[in-house]
Amino acid sequence: MENPIIPWLFETDAVRVCPHDRPFWYTSGKLGPFYINTHFLFGSEEDANALLSQIEAAAAGDRLHFAEAVWPAIERQLAANAIYAQLIDRLCEAARALPADFISGGERRDFFFSLPVARRLGLGHLSIFKDLTTVYDAPGQPGVRGEDAGLAGRRSLHVADLITVASSFVRAWIPAVEALGAQIACSLAVVDRDQGGAQILKDAGCPLTSLVTVTPALFEQAREQGRITDAQLRLVRSFMRDPDQFMRDFLVEHPHFLTDELRRGGKSAQRAQLCIDSGFAPESARPHA
Repeated sequence: MENPIIPWLFETDAVRVCPHDRPFWYTSGKLGPFYINTHFLFGSEEDANALLSQIEAAAAGDRLHFAEAVWPAIERQLAANAIYAQLIDRLCEAARALPADFISGGERRDFFFSLPVARRLGLGHLSIFKDLTTVYDAPGQPGVRGEDAGLAGRRSLHVADLITVASSFVRAWIPAVEALGAQIACSLAVVDRDQGGAQILKDAGCPLTSLVTVTPALFEQAREQGRITDAQLRLVRSFMRDPDQFMRDFLVEHPHFLTDELRRGGKSAQRAQLCIDSGFAPESARPHA
């Protein structure tokens, strides 16, 4: 059975697959054939970046009014964009089956999804910021500091945009909720990259439910729908079998790639240099004087 969210990922550019001869640089200095910006499911890259700017501005201001500041833009998009509205419907459907007294979300991209789920379900929302301060918004009530919200003994459903290795949960979201005497009882994500995060969350006591898991089947469905080519699908399959071998093979097959990237300057050159300095590039693919 086809997952209807998969075409939405490609329609909004939330998932992009590279041309067959030009993989994407990741921040680690490694190469890969696709990247995921789940928050583009807000409707488009432009719309998502506009909301991201509002979130950043509101987080830098009076945080007791944070949700009040960003909610109007979310509400307008729910009314205007069918993909975003249907996605939130599906998240709410999944959330109703999970045990929770309130919803939590972490700065920044979680808020695209955690705030509307909380509002739709009539539950309070705990905003967790990067410095681990928290603000709680009960339905119809002004925001209060998390420590003043009386959350001890209560359970959170943490709604996230994307799960990779769940580092934000371990480092920030779980400790922030536990500091209030509450616990994250379960987690819900739009996308699970299937890189071990689900097991980490299970071990941490907040098992994961996700709407989409990044497996070869996701890209096979995209190919069947004509959203990517056979060549792109082969790249993705190769990468998912062994990401490091994918990169080594590509660089060996394109021995001038790193030299050309260094000449391009900017971020391309920075990532290429990081790749070389980190020892990721085979000797035959490194620039030589």
